Amino acid sequence: MTEERTVTTRDGTAWTCLEALAGLRDVPDAAKAKLAGDGSRAVVCTPSGGAHSVRLTLAEDWHAMPEADLAAAIEAALARDDR
Repeated sequence: MTEERTVTTRDGTAWTCLEALAGLRDVPDAAKAKLAGDGSRAVVCTPSGGAHSVRLTLAEDWHAMPEADLAAAIEAALARDDR
């Protein structure tokens, strides 16, 4: 099952977040860990419009993190990209 979440940042942009490799069948956890690190997952968040996608490295249980924390992670990634 593909875990997908939608979160809205403070500027009103809706972001759809999806774990990288989620759509591939039979991807071992070792491959996911290699992509992001042990205990972490690579997550790609795509905006509803007007901005570019961001890639985040989040804990394995990222789908359970509070919406505000996920939005803050997206905003932090955008701030890093703007430098």
